[in-house]
Amino acid sequence: MALLHATDSPAEVFNRRLVRLHRDRAAAIIGRVAPVLDEAAERLLDRLDDVTRRFTRALDLGGRGAVAPRLRARGIPLVVSADLSAPMAARAGGLPVAADEEWLPFAPESFDLVVACLSLHWVNDLPGALVQIRRALAPDGLFLAALPGLGTLQPLREALAVAETELRGGLSPRVSPFPELRDAAHLLQRAGFALPVADAEEVTLRYRSAAALFADLRAAGETNAVRARDPRTPPRLLFPRAASLMPEGADGSLAVPLRLVMMTGWAPHESQQKPARPGSAEARLADALGTVERSAGEKAARP
Repeated sequence: MALLHATDSPAEVFNRRLVRLHRDRAAAIIGRVAPVLDEAAERLLDRLDDVTRRFTRALDLGGRGAVAPRLRARGIPLVVSADLSAPMAARAGGLPVAADEEWLPFAPESFDLVVACLSLHWVNDLPGALVQIRRALAPDGLFLAALPGLGTLQPLREALAVAETELRGGLSPRVSPFPELRDAAHLLQRAGFALPVADAEEVTLRYRSAAALFADLRAAGETNAVRARDPRTPPRLLFPRAASLMPEGADGSLAVPLRLVMMTGWAPHESQQKPARPGSAEARLADALGTVERSAGEKAARP
Protein backbone atom coordinates (compact mmCIF):
# COMPACT_ATOMS: atom_id res chain seq x y z
CA MET A 1 0.00 0.00 0.00
CA ALA A 2 1.35 3.40 -0.93
CA LEU A 3 1.30 5.88 1.92
CA LEU A 4 0.71 9.57 1.28
CA HIS A 5 3.54 11.51 2.84
CA ALA A 6 4.23 14.54 0.62
CA THR A 7 4.02 17.75 2.61
CA ASP A 8 1.67 19.35 0.08
CA SER A 9 -0.71 16.35 -0.10
CA PRO A 10 -4.36 17.26 0.50
CA ALA A 11 -4.69 13.97 2.40
CA GLU A 12 -2.44 15.30 5.16
CA VAL A 13 -4.66 16.54 7.96
CA PHE A 14 -1.80 16.91 10.45
CA ASN A 15 1.61 18.54 10.32
CA ARG A 16 3.71 15.64 11.52
CA ARG A 17 6.77 17.83 12.11
CA LEU A 18 4.67 19.98 14.44
CA VAL A 19 3.35 16.87 16.21
CA ARG A 20 6.95 15.79 16.84
CA LEU A 21 7.96 19.24 18.12
CA HIS A 22 5.01 19.30 20.51
CA ARG A 23 5.99 15.88 21.87
CA ASP A 24 9.66 16.89 22.12
CA ARG A 25 8.62 19.89 24.22
CA ALA A 26 6.29 17.81 26.37
CA ALA A 27 8.78 15.02 27.12
CA ALA A 28 10.27 16.76 30.16
CA ILE A 29 6.87 17.49 31.75
CA ILE A 30 4.85 14.44 30.68
CA GLY A 31 4.58 13.37 34.32
CA ARG A 32 2.02 16.13 34.88
CA VAL A 33 -0.56 14.16 32.90
CA ALA A 34 0.46 10.71 34.13
CA PRO A 35 -2.94 10.09 35.81
CA VAL A 36 -4.78 10.49 32.49
CA LEU A 37 -2.29 8.36 30.54
CA ASP A 38 -2.30 5.72 33.28
CA GLU A 39 -6.09 5.51 33.29
CA ALA A 40 -6.23 4.98 29.53
CA ALA A 41 -3.41 2.41 29.65
CA GLU A 42 -5.04 0.46 32.48
CA ARG A 43 -8.35 0.27 30.66
CA LEU A 44 -6.70 -0.85 27.44
CA LEU A 45 -4.38 -3.42 28.98
CA ASP A 46 -7.22 -4.93 31.02
CA ARG A 47 -8.03 -6.76 27.79
CA LEU A 48 -4.90 -8.86 28.28
CA ASP A 49 -6.52 -10.45 31.32
CA ASP A 50 -8.86 -12.34 29.00
CA VAL A 51 -6.04 -13.65 26.79
CA THR A 52 -4.34 -16.95 27.60
CA ARG A 53 -1.46 -16.50 25.20
CA ARG A 54 1.95 -15.56 26.64
CA PHE A 55 3.68 -12.68 24.88
CA THR A 56 7.44 -12.30 24.65
CA ARG A 57 8.08 -9.38 22.24
CA ALA A 58 5.98 -6.26 22.65
CA LEU A 59 5.95 -2.90 20.89
CA ASP A 60 4.73 0.11 22.88
CA LEU A 61 3.74 2.64 20.24
CA GLY A 62 3.55 6.16 21.67
CA GLY A 63 2.71 5.13 25.24
CA ARG A 64 4.57 8.05 26.89
CA GLY A 65 5.60 6.10 29.96
CA ALA A 66 2.21 4.57 30.79
CA VAL A 67 2.39 1.36 28.74
CA ALA A 68 5.91 -0.11 28.74
CA PRO A 69 6.27 -0.44 32.55
CA ARG A 70 2.90 -2.20 32.71
CA LEU A 71 3.89 -4.63 29.97
CA ARG A 72 7.14 -5.44 31.75
CA ALA A 73 5.24 -5.90 35.01
CA ARG A 74 3.17 -8.55 33.21
CA GLY A 75 6.36 -10.52 32.58
CA ILE A 76 6.98 -9.64 28.93
CA PRO A 77 10.79 -9.87 28.59
CA LEU A 78 11.26 -7.59 25.55
CA VAL A 79 9.43 -4.28 25.32
CA VAL A 80 10.35 -1.72 22.66
CA SER A 81 9.06 1.84 23.07
CA ALA A 82 8.69 3.69 19.77
CA ASP A 83 7.70 7.33 19.52
CA LEU A 84 7.79 10.04 16.88
CA SER A 85 9.75 12.07 19.44
CA ALA A 86 13.18 10.74 20.45
CA PRO A 87 13.06 12.42 23.90
CA MET A 88 9.61 10.94 24.52
CA ALA A 89 10.78 7.47 23.44
CA ALA A 90 13.73 7.74 25.83
CA ARG A 91 11.33 8.30 28.75
CA ALA A 92 8.73 5.70 27.79
CA GLY A 93 10.17 2.80 29.79
CA GLY A 94 11.14 0.28 27.10
CA LEU A 95 14.02 -0.02 24.66
CA PRO A 96 13.74 3.41 22.97
CA VAL A 97 13.30 3.82 19.21
CA ALA A 98 12.51 7.12 17.47
CA ALA A 99 10.05 6.06 14.77
CA ASP A 100 7.24 7.55 12.71
CA GLU A 101 4.00 5.55 12.99
CA GLU A 102 3.47 6.24 9.29
CA TRP A 103 6.83 4.61 8.42
CA LEU A 104 7.51 1.87 10.95
CA PRO A 105 11.14 0.63 10.74
CA PHE A 106 10.45 -2.92 11.98
CA ALA A 107 10.79 -6.14 9.99
CA PRO A 108 7.75 -8.35 9.39
CA GLU A 109 6.76 -10.52 12.38
CA SER A 110 9.01 -8.62 14.80
CA PHE A 111 6.48 -8.61 17.67
CA ASP A 112 3.72 -10.75 19.08
CA LEU A 113 2.02 -7.80 20.81
CA VAL A 114 1.63 -4.18 19.70
CA VAL A 115 -0.01 -1.59 21.97
CA ALA A 116 -0.82 1.93 20.74
CA CYS A 117 -2.31 4.00 23.55
CA LEU A 118 -3.46 7.53 22.67
CA SER A 119 -1.04 8.00 19.79
CA LEU A 120 -2.61 7.00 16.46
CA HIS A 121 -5.03 9.95 16.33
CA TRP A 122 -2.17 12.11 15.00
CA VAL A 123 -1.53 9.80 12.02
CA ASN A 124 -2.51 11.04 8.56
CA ASP A 125 -2.85 7.63 6.92
CA LEU A 126 -4.41 5.51 9.66
CA PRO A 127 -5.34 2.61 7.34
CA GLY A 128 -1.74 2.48 6.09
CA ALA A 129 -0.36 2.63 9.63
CA LEU A 130 -2.61 -0.26 10.66
CA VAL A 131 -1.36 -2.33 7.72
CA GLN A 132 2.23 -1.73 8.84
CA ILE A 133 1.38 -2.70 12.42
CA ARG A 134 -0.27 -5.90 11.22
CA ARG A 135 2.83 -6.76 9.16
CA ALA A 136 5.05 -6.16 12.19
CA LEU A 137 3.04 -8.76 14.12
CA ALA A 138 3.86 -12.45 14.08
CA PRO A 139 0.98 -14.79 13.15
CA ASP A 140 -1.56 -14.87 15.99
CA GLY A 141 -0.03 -11.69 17.41
CA LEU A 142 -2.32 -9.21 19.18
CA PHE A 143 -2.89 -5.51 18.48
CA LEU A 144 -4.46 -3.23 21.08
CA ALA A 145 -5.15 0.46 20.55
CA ALA A 146 -6.93 3.28 22.35
CA LEU A 147 -7.78 6.44 20.43
CA PRO A 148 -9.65 9.52 21.58
CA GLY A 149 -12.96 9.26 19.73
CA LEU A 150 -15.63 11.62 18.49
CA GLY A 151 -16.99 13.64 21.42
CA THR A 152 -13.61 14.04 23.14
CA LEU A 153 -13.02 17.66 24.24
CA GLN A 154 -16.39 18.63 22.77
CA PRO A 155 -17.09 21.49 25.25
CA LEU A 156 -13.70 23.00 24.39
CA ARG A 157 -14.27 22.59 20.65
CA GLU A 158 -17.64 24.35 20.86
CA ALA A 159 -16.40 27.14 23.12
CA LEU A 160 -13.44 27.92 20.86
CA ALA A 161 -15.70 27.98 17.80
CA VAL A 162 -18.09 30.47 19.39
CA ALA A 163 -15.29 32.65 20.77
CA GLU A 164 -13.38 32.82 17.47
CA THR A 165 -16.56 33.57 15.52
CA GLU A 166 -17.28 36.46 17.87
CA LEU A 167 -13.76 37.86 17.69
CA ARG A 168 -12.89 37.23 14.04
CA GLY A 169 -16.16 36.56 12.29
CA GLY A 170 -15.02 33.05 11.35
CA LEU A 171 -13.30 30.01 12.78
CA SER A 172 -10.44 27.62 12.10
CA PRO A 173 -9.86 24.08 13.44
CA ARG A 174 -8.28 24.30 16.88
CA VAL A 175 -9.14 20.83 18.23
CA SER A 176 -8.01 17.70 16.41
CA PRO A 177 -10.66 15.70 14.51
CA PHE A 178 -11.32 12.35 16.16
CA PRO A 179 -12.48 9.04 14.66
CA GLU A 180 -15.93 7.53 15.14
CA LEU A 181 -16.46 4.19 16.84
CA ARG A 182 -18.41 2.79 13.89
CA ASP A 183 -15.33 3.12 11.65
CA ALA A 184 -12.83 1.42 13.98
CA ALA A 185 -13.68 -2.27 13.40
CA HIS A 186 -13.94 -1.65 9.65
CA LEU A 187 -10.44 -0.13 9.64
CA LEU A 188 -9.05 -3.19 11.43
CA GLN A 189 -10.71 -5.53 8.97
CA ARG A 190 -9.51 -3.46 6.03
CA ALA A 191 -5.93 -3.67 7.34
CA GLY A 192 -6.09 -7.47 7.40
CA PHE A 193 -6.66 -8.12 11.11
CA ALA A 194 -8.62 -11.16 12.17
CA LEU A 195 -11.34 -11.12 14.85
CA PRO A 196 -11.59 -7.31 14.89
CA VAL A 197 -13.43 -5.73 17.82
CA ALA A 198 -14.08 -2.07 18.62
CA ASP A 199 -15.84 -0.62 21.64
CA ALA A 200 -15.89 2.65 23.53
CA GLU A 201 -15.31 3.70 27.13
CA GLU A 202 -16.05 7.08 28.65
CA VAL A 203 -13.69 8.91 31.00
CA THR A 204 -14.69 12.27 32.47
CA LEU A 205 -11.81 14.56 33.34
CA ARG A 206 -12.45 17.37 35.81
CA TYR A 207 -10.51 20.62 35.97
CA ARG A 208 -10.60 23.55 38.35
CA SER A 209 -10.27 25.92 35.41
CA ALA A 210 -9.88 26.03 31.64
CA ALA A 211 -6.30 27.22 32.19
CA ALA A 212 -5.53 23.89 33.92
CA LEU A 213 -6.99 22.02 30.92
CA PHE A 214 -4.86 24.05 28.49
CA ALA A 215 -1.76 23.34 30.60
CA ASP A 216 -2.47 19.59 30.54
CA LEU A 217 -2.90 19.57 26.76
CA ARG A 218 0.54 21.21 26.40
CA ALA A 219 2.09 18.81 28.92
CA ALA A 220 0.73 15.85 26.95
CA GLY A 221 1.99 17.19 23.60
CA GLU A 222 -1.63 17.44 22.42
CA THR A 223 -1.76 21.04 21.20
CA ASN A 224 -3.01 21.96 17.74
CA ALA A 225 -1.13 20.41 14.79
CA VAL A 226 -3.92 20.54 12.20
CA ARG A 227 -2.59 21.79 8.86
CA ALA A 228 -5.71 23.85 8.18
CA ARG A 229 -5.32 25.86 11.40
CA ASP A 230 -5.14 29.64 11.16
CA PRO A 231 -1.41 30.52 11.09
CA ARG A 232 -2.01 33.97 12.55
CA THR A 233 -1.45 34.71 16.22
CA PRO A 234 -4.74 34.01 18.04
CA PRO A 235 -6.63 37.04 19.35
CA ARG A 236 -5.53 37.89 22.87
CA LEU A 237 -9.04 37.33 24.19
CA LEU A 238 -9.69 34.06 22.37
CA PHE A 239 -8.79 31.61 25.12
CA PRO A 240 -10.16 33.70 28.03
CA ARG A 241 -13.43 34.08 26.12
CA ALA A 242 -13.57 30.36 25.33
CA ALA A 243 -12.90 29.57 28.99
CA SER A 244 -15.85 31.71 30.02
CA LEU A 245 -18.13 29.79 27.65
CA MET A 246 -17.31 26.31 28.93
CA PRO A 247 -20.07 24.88 31.14
CA GLU A 248 -19.26 24.55 34.85
CA GLY A 249 -20.55 21.99 37.30
CA ALA A 250 -22.24 22.83 40.60
CA ASP A 251 -18.82 22.90 42.28
CA GLY A 252 -17.39 25.26 39.66
CA SER A 253 -15.26 22.60 37.97
CA LEU A 254 -15.17 21.83 34.25
CA ALA A 255 -16.18 18.34 33.09
CA VAL A 256 -14.21 17.38 29.97
CA PRO A 257 -15.09 14.11 28.22
CA LEU A 258 -12.43 11.71 26.98
CA ARG A 259 -14.14 9.07 24.83
CA LEU A 260 -11.81 6.14 24.31
CA VAL A 261 -12.25 4.07 21.17
CA MET A 262 -10.72 0.67 21.99
CA MET A 263 -9.53 -1.50 19.08
CA THR A 264 -8.54 -5.17 19.25
CA GLY A 265 -7.32 -7.28 16.35
CA TRP A 266 -5.18 -10.36 15.72
CA ALA A 267 -2.65 -11.12 13.03
CA PRO A 268 -4.22 -13.99 11.06
CA HIS A 269 -3.29 -17.56 12.00
CA GLU A 270 -4.72 -20.93 10.99
CA SER A 271 -5.61 -21.79 14.60
CA GLN A 272 -8.07 -18.90 14.91
CA GLN A 273 -11.82 -19.33 14.70
CA LYS A 274 -13.30 -18.82 11.25
CA PRO A 275 -16.86 -17.75 10.42
CA ALA A 276 -19.07 -20.66 9.40
CA ARG A 277 -19.64 -21.22 5.68
CA PRO A 278 -23.14 -20.31 4.45
CA GLY A 279 -25.33 -23.43 4.45
CA SER A 280 -23.04 -25.37 6.80
CA ALA A 281 -25.43 -25.40 9.78
CA GLU A 282 -26.39 -28.87 11.03
CA ALA A 283 -29.79 -27.80 12.40
CA ARG A 284 -32.49 -25.61 10.95
CA LEU A 285 -33.63 -22.45 12.74
CA ALA A 286 -37.27 -23.42 12.10
CA ASP A 287 -36.78 -26.68 14.01
CA ALA A 288 -35.22 -24.86 16.95
CA LEU A 289 -38.13 -22.42 17.09
CA GLY A 290 -40.78 -25.08 16.55
CA THR A 291 -42.23 -23.34 13.49
CA VAL A 292 -42.93 -24.30 9.89
CA GLU A 293 -40.37 -23.05 7.38
CA ARG A 294 -41.88 -21.32 4.35
CA SER A 295 -40.28 -19.88 1.24
CA ALA A 296 -40.38 -16.16 0.47
CA GLY A 297 -43.01 -16.85 -2.20
CA GLU A 298 -45.26 -18.68 0.23
CA LYS A 299 -45.07 -15.81 2.70
CA ALA A 300 -46.00 -13.33 0.02
CA ALA A 301 -49.02 -15.43 -1.05
CA ARG A 302 -50.55 -15.50 2.45
CA PRO A 303 -53.51 -13.11 2.98
